[in-house]
Amino acid sequence: MSAPPKGKLSLPELAEMKRRGDKIVMVTAYDAPGARFAEDAGIDVVLVGDTAAMVVLGHEGTTVPVTMDEMLFLTRTVARAARRPLVVGDMPFGSYQVSDEDAVRNAIRFVKEAGADAVKLEGAGPSVSRVRAVVAAGIPVMGHVGLTPQSATMLGGFKTQGRTAAKALELVAGARELEAAGCFAIVLEAVPAPVAALVTERVSVPTIGIGAGPAADGQVLVYHDVLGLSEGHLPRFVKRYANLSREIRDALDAYAADVRSGAFPEEQHAYAMDDAELAELTAALDLDEPVRARKR
Repeated sequence: MSAPPKGKLSLPELAEMKRRGDKIVMVTAYDAPGARFAEDAGIDVVLVGDTAAMVVLGHEGTTVPVTMDEMLFLTRTVARAARRPLVVGDMPFGSYQVSDEDAVRNAIRFVKEAGADAVKLEGAGPSVSRVRAVVAAGIPVMGHVGLTPQSATMLGGFKTQGRTAAKALELVAGARELEAAGCFAIVLEAVPAPVAALVTERVSVPTIGIGAGPAADGQVLVYHDVLGLSEGHLPRFVKRYANLSREIRDALDAYAADVRSGAFPEEQHAYAMDDAELAELTAALDLDEPVRARKR
């Protein structure tokens, strides 16, 4: 008899994983099938990322256009299917930048309307007060420092952050401020591996790296990058574990060819009809009379 499924991963369990040195696995997902696949693979944390702007909604090179309503919709579909993984809703640009009140209001929507277990927001500095306010409202917050895509223009584009000692010190300080404000974990994106190692040593909460080397407490990648669904230039930190874009194209090419040649559908793909009913239908059509349901 198989063991019963584990319950929802808790924040204390996540913290204990850091203490034990167990690596935390996080991946993005944007729909119920993706969440189920993550569940089956034993993924610890599923992030409904604002990367949906690019990989799902068709915007090029920016996460900024994705709206609050779009993120709530996507998070809701993921939360329905992810039972054990912690589901984190990524707060989109404009949902928390204006005020603490806006941040709390929108974070509540992620939890109440979309079923998220926690939210993520980018940056330190002004975001620290946002984190403090959302945590005070009883909602867990994941922080994010280093390359913060929502403010990539101000950072000079999608570039590695913290390359100089001064910038690295700012990054470490920002991570510690987020921890003090109540973040239960912090994403480190596109920072030199030694800097990520220093941050990981100096905060007590788990760090999740993406382009931050092996010393972080866990790793996250975008679902479409892992599966080879993304095309064009990819960051150097991406490792593809499949090439599904090629397989999907091949499958659709084969389907189109079968339809055009008449090879699909075959007999096994069609539904039959009782011979007597078919004869009655044919006779009625030949007489140009309506088909009357027979009394049973």
